[in-house]
Amino acid sequence: MSAGSPYSTISLDEVVAGLGANGYLPDEGLATAVLLALRMQRPLLLEGEPGTGKTELARALSAWTGGSLIRLQCYEGLDAAQALYEWDYTRQLMHLRTAEAVGAVTDASALEGELYGERFLIRRPLLQAISESNGTPPVLLIDELDRADDEFEAFLLEVLAEFSVTVPELGTFTASVPPIVIITSNRTRDVHDALKRRCLYHWVEHPNLEREIAIVRSRVPEAPEALTRQVAALTAALRDLGLQKPPGVAETIDWVRAIGVLQLDQLDDVAVSATLGAVLKYREDTERVRAVGISALVADALSR
Repeated sequence: MSAGSPYSTISLDEVVAGLGANGYLPDEGLATAVLLALRMQRPLLLEGEPGTGKTELARALSAWTGGSLIRLQCYEGLDAAQALYEWDYTRQLMHLRTAEAVGAVTDASALEGELYGERFLIRRPLLQAISESNGTPPVLLIDELDRADDEFEAFLLEVLAEFSVTVPELGTFTASVPPIVIITSNRTRDVHDALKRRCLYHWVEHPNLEREIAIVRSRVPEAPEALTRQVAALTAALRDLGLQKPPGVAETIDWVRAIGVLQLDQLDDVAVSATLGAVLKYREDTERVRAVGISALVADALSR
């Protein structure tokens, strides 16, 4: 790690406290992975099922460290230009026409230099993260990398190796302070080994019952504690049913809020049946839960 890094002496307790103060309650394994990523200045690759809090970790890191959150949402067909930089062709054309209209075109090479100046450069997330210079490392969130193509993954590996990008018309941009890089994947496909070797890695599990209760309590403190426990227990039970999309912590939070809107302080069959849409997003999953039996699931949750 470079001299003077704000994270060179950070402790595990500080990581846990810093994230916790911003609404994120990591387990020891994840907190340790974050600690290593900060001290070693290595990208952190988080894999796990949707809803386990991978994206939320980047938000909490940004809030804690004070670095700006720069998010690159990956999707099929994403290319280097969309992730790195583009030229504002509309403004370039307007500038050219204005120069022609006022008769200012006397030196073609000078005009071309103006057209490819900083004011016409659109910085996309990767270049934003590399060129930020306020002294505090930004948090670069590369979200759902598994949705992007293999070609983009290879390009990303090259950028992360040096944190340096060359814009032919302007020169080379090199990060004065490397960004904190969080890469997430829902593992719809395998991320290549070359990228994994560049990163630290952590598989993010759904939290255990007590930690999920604590997370929900931090987000919905007005909810009755007993109701929070019941909803968290029921959500955990749903994850064991082999659903098409098992609910994540975000759905647990939504479910507690939905039942709170109904002004209930305890689960019952009617309330669960009426609010399944807050936690289940596929018709097949709803049918599966009803087939198992809502009454039995609620009774089990009430007993915990």
